[in-house]
Amino acid sequence: MAATPITAHSGARLSGIARVPGDKSISHRAVMLGALAVGETRVTGLLEGEDVLATAAAFRAMGAGVARGEDGVWTIAGVGLGGLGEPPDILDMGNSGTAARLLLGVLAGHPIRCFLNGDASLRKRPMKRVADPLTAMGARIESRSGGRLPLMIDGAMAVLPVRYELPVASAQVKSAVLLAGLMARGETTVFEPAATRDHTERMLGHFGATVRVEPRDGGLGPAVTVVGEPELTAADIAVPADPSSAAFPIVAALITPGSEVRIPGVGLNPTRTGLFVTLREMGADLAIENEREEGGEPLGDIVARHSALTGIEVPPERAPSMIDEYPVLAVAAAFAEGRTVMRGVGELRVKESDRIAAMEAGLAANGVATESGADWLIVEGRGAGDVPGGGPPVETHLDHRIAMSFLVMGLAARNPVAIDDGRAIATSFPGFADLMTGLGARLA
Repeated sequence: MAATPITAHSGARLSGIARVPGDKSISHRAVMLGALAVGETRVTGLLEGEDVLATAAAFRAMGAGVARGEDGVWTIAGVGLGGLGEPPDILDMGNSGTAARLLLGVLAGHPIRCFLNGDASLRKRPMKRVADPLTAMGARIESRSGGRLPLMIDGAMAVLPVRYELPVASAQVKSAVLLAGLMARGETTVFEPAATRDHTERMLGHFGATVRVEPRDGGLGPAVTVVGEPELTAADIAVPADPSSAAFPIVAALITPGSEVRIPGVGLNPTRTGLFVTLREMGADLAIENEREEGGEPLGDIVARHSALTGIEVPPERAPSMIDEYPVLAVAAAFAEGRTVMRGVGELRVKESDRIAAMEAGLAANGVATESGADWLIVEGRGAGDVPGGGPPVETHLDHRIAMSFLVMGLAARNPVAIDDGRAIATSFPGFADLMTGLGARLA
């Protein structure tokens, strides 16, 4: 498929209501746990991006009923714990690291053989961090590419419960171990070095599993325990709007003069709101209204207005709550007065691309100075109205967040900002261009 270059132009204020897609993390988990439950789960607001559709296709191939109704509501006919069957073909996880890693956890608890693959970007991402604890739980995982996809997994005949200390804060690794622990006889506990997004724990409880989250002293993250062999029962889910997707129209409004944008129904899980806290510390006019709770997840409406931003130092312990938002934060930092320092962000090196390197290259091409190290990035802000833009097309490396971040930059830079390929945007934010142009953005 040919590349799809896109250019963003400044000159128009943004206004209106931005209805962003459903939360990607919650959508993946809704499909997975719905498939492992007994009965039929109805899911509203499911993200219909390529990543989640890959998860749906994988579970469909293993015997679960996963279908979209004409009303947009998805129904998942679960097969119960241990009920997944061996798929007839390779499971293609596309671009989704979340889908691949969490699925490995599910498969580790089923005595079937599966082969997983993905696109060129996903095949570069490390899977050993998940394979190691799952192997300790009894699964057999083989890869000819240094622990990366493609790989083969034989699920355990009898899953061993473990007490596992995460070497790095990772919600995906934590979730994989907990999902495997569902099939163990006994309790499986994961010790986090820092708190990470807790959608898996919340949703396990929603489906009837027993989960304990116990705080630890010394600034460490919690100990999370799941009791094995529960009876998971179908439970309807309303997926909130994705805060990671909401970040793009929010930052666009903050840096574009005269703008005011409302994003309704955004998930406000405290393990996901680090960007909003950071933007407010930078001086953002960011209001949260109509706060409420649905399906165990807090949400609210966010109103973002054009603001004069100031560079700050983002504390490293905040990184797990905003790891996917650092690319667009770097764009906001470019329009701030003074430098913004981001530390503890080494995980960005192993996302869909090396996001630190990708952001530095794109920022430099558009007149913004940066510095970086293994786990830190500094952006030298130029202030509102002084970001040059106009560089050669930014290489996105088929990374959806890099692509959207630089299109947001182009809406407020002095000259247009182009990206080399926008195809990857559909993995998490189908309809991004239409939504932004509906607010007044000029994308071509």
